[in-house]
Amino acid sequence: MNKYLMSVGLTLLASFSRPALAQQTTPLAASKPNIIFIYADDLGYGDLSCYGMTRLQTPNVDQFAREGLLFTDAHATSATCTPSRYSLLTGEYAWRQKGTGILPGDAGLIIAPGRETLPAMLQRAGYSTAAVGKWHLGLGGENGPDWNGVVTPGPNQVGFDYSFIMAATGDRVPTVYVENSRVVNLDPADPISVSYQIPFEGELTGAKNPELVKMKSNGPQHNNALVNGVPRIGFMKGGKSALWNDETMADTFTAKATAFIEKQPKNKPFFLYFATHNVHVPRVTNPRFVGKSPMGPRGDSIAEFDGSVGQILQTLQKLNIDKNTLVVLSSDNGPVVNDGYFDDSIIKLGDHKPAGPFKGGKYNAFEGGTRVPFIVRWPGRVQPGTSSALLSQVDLLASLANLTAQTVDTKSAPDTQNQLSALLGIMKTGRTEMVEQGSGNNDLALRSGQWKLKLANNAKPQLYDLTADPAEKNDVAEANPEKVAQLNARLQQIRG
Repeated sequence: MNKYLMSVGLTLLASFSRPALAQQTTPLAASKPNIIFIYADDLGYGDLSCYGMTRLQTPNVDQFAREGLLFTDAHATSATCTPSRYSLLTGEYAWRQKGTGILPGDAGLIIAPGRETLPAMLQRAGYSTAAVGKWHLGLGGENGPDWNGVVTPGPNQVGFDYSFIMAATGDRVPTVYVENSRVVNLDPADPISVSYQIPFEGELTGAKNPELVKMKSNGPQHNNALVNGVPRIGFMKGGKSALWNDETMADTFTAKATAFIEKQPKNKPFFLYFATHNVHVPRVTNPRFVGKSPMGPRGDSIAEFDGSVGQILQTLQKLNIDKNTLVVLSSDNGPVVNDGYFDDSIIKLGDHKPAGPFKGGKYNAFEGGTRVPFIVRWPGRVQPGTSSALLSQVDLLASLANLTAQTVDTKSAPDTQNQLSALLGIMKTGRTEMVEQGSGNNDLALRSGQWKLKLANNAKPQLYDLTADPAEKNDVAEANPEKVAQLNARLQQIRG
């Protein structure tokens, strides 16, 4: 377990001197550093060498971790992408709202314009804000977006001044970029049509044109529209001039992110939400990363993510704004290896454990589903080290509001907590309890102290003592009926 940094946080944090911490706390209440949130996709707790991975090195993230504070018990709110992103940006657990599950690519926006959001709060604090990369929170009204007109509402209506995004995921149509509410490079003479029910006559699909498939799907869901030799979920027609190139996607997003940073005036703080596509399927990396890993395309995608992190950090150093920039790196949920395509990820996994020492991964509420990499770096303000404080990404809204002397609408954002002291390493402890979500609104778990109660879609409750059993191997519910009843009552109270 030492290999995976289960408890080293106590050693390093205990070495912090109280006088030094006291000197830090006073100016933080009114600080307005630049803020960057780097959000990986499907990157597991054990997928980075700074968290114990040995089959692949991630030198840029490792350097970032050495200069920052690495958390060993930080969580996405959900084990899937749409709800975890919703919670992070709104300060509200996604399971409180219907329609916040994994969205199709033509879904309407699920964050209501005008409600409290992390970027809107930072706008009030005087920040320029940008969203670059994966969105997957819907676009347009109830009936979805007009791909051939103004794609609104979207990021620009919920707090972002600038946006350059993909609507959903790389394995879902439409396979185009949207910049500030317009599809990039769209030819009006070749309008886009999208359907998740009915194929378009004459258009290529993985099912009908297997001879053109470069990445074979492992089931019918990922065998629809064929774009760049990759079969996707859903059907698409038109927009040929606007189609993205999978091999250059990471470079495109990173270039847009660094360009935003470079354009910002030095007298105005900025917030960048940089949500990469790596390491989500389809794992089609730039040729310069192919073969960088012994683990095949998934490992190569991790290496590509590491390269993007390096470019962001180099940009900060080049502009001499490194010390005035708070950077947080995390993932939207736990890992998944085989997820729609045969890409050798299982065959070449070897002894690598994407979730580290934890059970589960993407789609479930075991620790491997939500316990993710989480590293905070702010030179001169955050002392390098390791923290075992319990944190949730839902707390970024209230914590950064505290940092920038803002208030939060708690009616709109009921679940976010001010955990700034834990986030910055000033305190060793964070939350006392937290709700984790698996694959649906009824697949929930409650973390409370050493205990974890897991209720999977009204199945028999499971109880784990994470102090004695962090890998959740032994269900002790039958031996502790009173604890099960107590935690169940508390979870129902939180659910309201």
